[in-house]
Amino acid sequence: MMVSKLIALIVIILGVIAVAQLVRVYELTAKLRNRGEHEISTRDNNLNGKMMFGFMIALYIFIAWLMLRFGWTGRGEAASTIGKETDWLLNLNFIILFAAFILTNSLLFFFSYKYVKKEGVPAYFFPHNNKLEMIWTIVPALVLAVIIVLGLKKWNEATANAANESICIELFSKQFDWTARYSGQDNKLGRFDYKLTTDNNELGLLTTESIDSAIVAMENGPNGINKLENKLNDQRLMMIPEDREKMELDLSRKQRMIRLLYQMKERHDSKIDKHAWDDIIQKDTLYLCVNKEHEFNFRAKDVLHSAFFPHFRAQMNTVPGMVTRTKFTPDITTKAMRERMNNPKFNYVLMCNKICGGAHYKMKMIIVVLEEKDYKKWISSKKSFKENYFAATSAPAPSSAMSADSTMVTKDTASVAMN
Repeated sequence: MMVSKLIALIVIILGVIAVAQLVRVYELTAKLRNRGEHEISTRDNNLNGKMMFGFMIALYIFIAWLMLRFGWTGRGEAASTIGKETDWLLNLNFIILFAAFILTNSLLFFFSYKYVKKEGVPAYFFPHNNKLEMIWTIVPALVLAVIIVLGLKKWNEATANAANESICIELFSKQFDWTARYSGQDNKLGRFDYKLTTDNNELGLLTTESIDSAIVAMENGPNGINKLENKLNDQRLMMIPEDREKMELDLSRKQRMIRLLYQMKERHDSKIDKHAWDDIIQKDTLYLCVNKEHEFNFRAKDVLHSAFFPHFRAQMNTVPGMVTRTKFTPDITTKAMRERMNNPKFNYVLMCNKICGGAHYKMKMIIVVLEEKDYKKWISSKKSFKENYFAATSAPAPSSAMSADSTMVTKDTASVAMN
C-alpha cells in the first residue's frame, strides 16, 4: 500500500514538472518566432474555430449516445397514476431545458467558428439592444411561469384530501427504519400521543389501556418517579452534586409528564379506542393494493427524514412534532413490473432521502404491490394492534363495553396527581 502511494506521488510530481517544461518550451518558441504570447496567427485562429465547431458536433453525438444507452432520463417506468403525470411534467421541463441548451451552445460554438478573427476585419461593438433585452427577459419568465403553475397544480393534487374509500396508512420514521400502520376495518387511523410511547406501544397509540400503562411505567418503571424519589431520599446513598442535580432534573420532568398523563386520562373518551385497536402495525415490508388510492400520513420520532418512493414518483418530508401527508395510486403490481423488466428480483422500495445519521444508507423498506384479492387476503391474516398489545402484556383484552372502566384511575386519584 505504501509503495503504491509513493509511486502515485512520484507520478504527480513528474506530471507537474512536465507541464512546467512544456510551458517553458512554448515561451521559448514564441521568442524564436519573434512574436508575443498575446499575438495569435490567422492559422491558429482558424484552427481554434474549427476545433470549437468539431467539439460541438462531438458533444451532441455523445449526448445522443447517452440517451440511447441509458434512456431519456434513466428513471424507468412510473408505477403510479400521478407518477405518470409527474413524468410528463418532468419531460416537459427537460424538453424546455434541452432546447435552451442546444440553442445557446449551438450559437456559442458556431459563432466561435463563423466569426473567427480575420486580419484587417475589426470586431463589431454591440453594447445594447432594448428589443433583445425584452425578449430574453420576458420569454424565460413566461416559460418559468408555465412550469411553476403546472408544478403547483400537481403538488396540490398530490397533497389534496384523499377519497373516503382510499386506503389510509401511517409511516412512522426513526433512526434507522420505517414502521407502517394500516387503518384497519374502519379505515380510520387511531389517535396517538408521544407521551404514551412504551415498549409495547412504540407508536404511542391513544387508548384507555395505553394511558394507564404509560402512567404505571412513569411511576413504577425501572427509572420511574418512585425509584428516583427513593434514591434521592436514601441517606445512605452517596452522590456527587452533579449526579444529584441530574437526577432531580429527571424527576422534575417526569413529574410534569405524569401530571399531563393524568390530565389526558381525565379528558380521554374511551369511544375512540376502537379506531386504534383495529389498526395493523407492519414492519419490514409495505404492502399496497394495485389501482387503489393510498393516503399516507408521516411522522418522525427523532430527526428529519424524507419518505421517498422513487418508482411511484412521490416524496414527503417526515418532521418531528407534526404530521405530513401525500397520496398516490399504484397501477402496476410487483409481479407485473418484474415481468416488464425481465428481473425476477426487482422490488419497489421506500427510502429515506435525508441524511439522517450514520446508518442513513440502510433506512429502506421493501414495497410489494398486490392484486386486490391478494391484498385482502394478506390484510385479513394480520393481527390487530389490540391483539398484539395484550399478547405482549400477557393480559386479557377487555371487551369493548368494559375497556373504558376496567383499568380506570379514579377522578380523586387523578385530581391528587394533578395537584
